[in-house]
Amino acid sequence: MIPVRPRPAASVLLVRAGTAAPLEVYMIRRQRSMRFLGGYYAFPGGKVDEHDASAGIFARCRGISARDAERLIPSDDGAPALAYWVSAAREVLEETGVLFACDADGHPVATRDPAVAARVETIREALAAGGEPFEALLEREKWWLDLGRFRYLSHFITPPANPIRYTARFFLAPLPAGQGSRLLGSEASEGFWIAPADGYRGFREGVMPMAEPADCGLAYLAQFDDLEAVWAASVDGRPKFHGILDRVQAAGIDIDAPPAGRGS
Repeated sequence: MIPVRPRPAASVLLVRAGTAAPLEVYMIRRQRSMRFLGGYYAFPGGKVDEHDASAGIFARCRGISARDAERLIPSDDGAPALAYWVSAAREVLEETGVLFACDADGHPVATRDPAVAARVETIREALAAGGEPFEALLEREKWWLDLGRFRYLSHFITPPANPIRYTARFFLAPLPAGQGSRLLGSEASEGFWIAPADGYRGFREGVMPMAEPADCGLAYLAQFDDLEAVWAASVDGRPKFHGILDRVQAAGIDIDAPPAGRGS
């Protein structure tokens, strides 16, 4: 049987200088009823949709150009590279209420102002309801996505035997000053900040089930002493770790191709 073609997706390792630890990352637990990784711990994210690749939303992006995005992520898996950054920002807003945006002069959106925070919530609710396109919502506020706050971190592909597959790009993003996260939407039953080493320990002890991207991400972050160190290590924009299938494909082996001499 020919494997299902993986769908483009983006996830975010949202990090902050924590209160209980020098570095914390935000995690969710997916609802047990979900078909894909139900009950598993993960990072916020989801599939790239068609609006994430529109010319309109690309025109509302700051911090990284389409050309620079292509240098980091070749557009060979069904979506323009910049669409992954857009999807990452959109998914974080929908799932945590955190908006990575700036005004025309590049100043971060001042969400400490209750009136501005209410406008951000209006945008989030409209996106979650599938209303107006993201670019129209941003244009009305005269805001732009501040994608320079995201750095590409890793690539994972769901194994071929799985009936639901994603080619997922993971990004690192520090929590914007003055903003806080909330558990939003219906896909997650928990949302919390955790020291990466504690999360990885929970995985190793079997109390926090998770798929490869999450445990690898926690193990990577656990190497760093604080937020400044992990951010500095990502300045080159190059991926820091890969999933097993991505490493195999990088070696020139097509894991989705039927064995020689056999059909589907």
